Amino acid sequence: MSEEFNLEIINPDKSFLNKEDVTEVVVPALEGEMGILKDHISIISFLKPGIIKVYSKSGENKYYIEDGILEFKNNNLSVLTSSIISLKDLEKSKIQELLKVAEEDTGKEGVNDQSRYLIDQKIEVLKSIN
Repeated sequence: MSEEFNLEIINPDKSFLNKEDVTEVVVPALEGEMGILKDHISIISFLKPGIIKVYSKSGENKYYIEDGILEFKNNNLSVLTSSIISLKDLEKSKIQELLKVAEEDTGKEGVNDQSRYLIDQKIEVLKSIN
């Protein structure tokens, strides 16, 4: 019996990734890191800045995201995000640029607690990649 399910990651530009041989996906949900396996209960969750890890028959891939929402239903995982970059394609200069913008955002006037939390998460993840 197959332990695989379907994954689709969509960003505003296009369908970023569509795989049918996925065995596990680990996502940075607001509630904490969450692993999704075949036959997981139906779920909708918001994502925070972090790394999505995709495990499939063809290997492991990691992607940096800044936000998003996921839905898992009937062994189909859909991830909608405004920004996604493969860690293979993420250059040090881009990491430094994203880190600089995030650090500048923490010093802005009127940043509420929720925004500060997400910015802090972004900084922590970017530093761990760097």
